[in-house]
Amino acid sequence: MTNPLPSKTTTETVISIHHWTDKLLSFRCTRPAAYQFAPGQFARLGLTNADGTVISRAYSVTSAVEEDALEFFLVIVPGGEFSDLLVNLKPGDPILLERFSYGFMTADRFVDGEDLWMLATGTGLGPFISILQDPSVWKKFRNLVLVHCVRNTEELAYQELLNDLPKQAALTAGGAKLIRIPISTRDTQNIDPNHLHGRITTLLSNGELERAAGLDISVEKSRLMMCGNPEMITATRELLHERGLRPCRRAVPGQFVTEDYW
Repeated sequence: MTNPLPSKTTTETVISIHHWTDKLLSFRCTRPAAYQFAPGQFARLGLTNADGTVISRAYSVTSAVEEDALEFFLVIVPGGEFSDLLVNLKPGDPILLERFSYGFMTADRFVDGEDLWMLATGTGLGPFISILQDPSVWKKFRNLVLVHCVRNTEELAYQELLNDLPKQAALTAGGAKLIRIPISTRDTQNIDPNHLHGRITTLLSNGELERAAGLDISVEKSRLMMCGNPEMITATRELLHERGLRPCRRAVPGQFVTEDYW
């Protein structure tokens, strides 16, 4: 995606960059006073290459709605046009931001339900970091289950922030319980009593995921969000269909919503 219309963008400034691994990073940039988004939505960002062409990509907003800066969680793709520019990004650099946010993977898509399951692979974690900082979500559901699957344990980002969430009175006043299930597929290191090993689809099929959460996934109580690898989303969607769960449609309430993030 190249050359977004200048009239649709503002020029923001990179504030800080954090490298989680050699391929994963988060960065924060300034936020226009008029910029609005709902937790779970994404923004379109643009960087200018050497010949003046703007290369743009869509990334979920990771920051909380009330923050005066915007944060994004990204993976460096070798040879990627945007990634080639991203690796040289530093505080003080300009970045283009489209004036509007996009996306429908938001908690208000669900009209009922008790347990909100958030299933993520890799940087698909990003929108859930924003959603989990929204007090209204802690009021809407009884249990918030965050499942994050990565190849290696070192890729389990945002652990400090996630550890802090249950200590925030503005969130816990809503009454919900946060259940975290980290998953890694290529190593056996554990960072949590609930740490599992394998693919989300395998752990869902054999019941291990639900046992770790202490909750069953059902049509009546469960509402699910999936973000990440399209293959994971497709396979998980099929498993949910087998259990009678259906996607949310504009005029038809459902039990799950998805967003490919690759």
